[in-house]
Amino acid sequence: MLDLSLALTLRIFSNPVANACQKKLGERVSSLCVNFYVSLLMSLGCIIPAFFVNWQNFSLEFWSYVFMAGLFCSLGTICLIKALHYGELSILGPLNSYKSVVGLVSAFLLLGELPKLVAILGVVLIVFGSLFLISPNRTNDYDAKKMWISVGLRFVALIFTGCEASILKKIILMSSPEISFILWCFSGFVLGGLFLIFVPKKVSIPAKSDLMKYIITAISLSVMQFSTNIVFSKMAVASALALFQLSSLVNLFLGYKIFKEGNLVRKFIGTVVMIFGASLILFNK
Repeated sequence: MLDLSLALTLRIFSNPVANACQKKLGERVSSLCVNFYVSLLMSLGCIIPAFFVNWQNFSLEFWSYVFMAGLFCSLGTICLIKALHYGELSILGPLNSYKSVVGLVSAFLLLGELPKLVAILGVVLIVFGSLFLISPNRTNDYDAKKMWISVGLRFVALIFTGCEASILKKIILMSSPEISFILWCFSGFVLGGLFLIFVPKKVSIPAKSDLMKYIITAISLSVMQFSTNIVFSKMAVASALALFQLSSLVNLFLGYKIFKEGNLVRKFIGTVVMIFGASLILFNK
């Protein structure tokens, strides 16, 4: 099993790489298709390990948690890819700090992890930093509208994935990080396929030119989720989500280098404030 510090490092760097590839793919392909094909690739890698698990040992309660986690993950991923299509990686990445807030609430409701005063202060700083980060600085109303649409979708995605985090920890506690990862991949694939069937949307076959982006996204998300499971197995959900916010700086860098996104100084200040706010949630133990 991975060391905690190594798992944290892998999680911090793999998530922004996946987000950058998702943004590239989302520019030409629907978010439903991107989610399905990436989940398909990850599931293919889990087929052999799945044969070594005795699935009959798990209760109906366990499978209900698996279903809920898969549903929240799929919905969150679809909303995130759509948000990346409209918005900037250097804004949407740092907004991930709100995930620690959602995790704080959902961990209290599902796991009984009580928030302390210092965690509440962290929430206030996250809100302040985000207002500084997304302050309108657009050339026209169309750009401003796209920015607010992307921010709205990002928050919806955060609600889904924040709830998913607490449910995932429940699954890990009832099984193991490895089994939880296998189920995460398979449930994402199954539910992603159902969304394609029941949601009216044109299904497109992946272009050869996009194949490497799909592969990199699948590898990055696999590393991200497996390392997340390791971290969740060793520390509180809210604390883990707070540490994950260091990836915001990586998102800021990738947004600038790959997508030529501007206002770097303002975004950096807002991001640092949000990271500091999220770090205060680490004291919620």
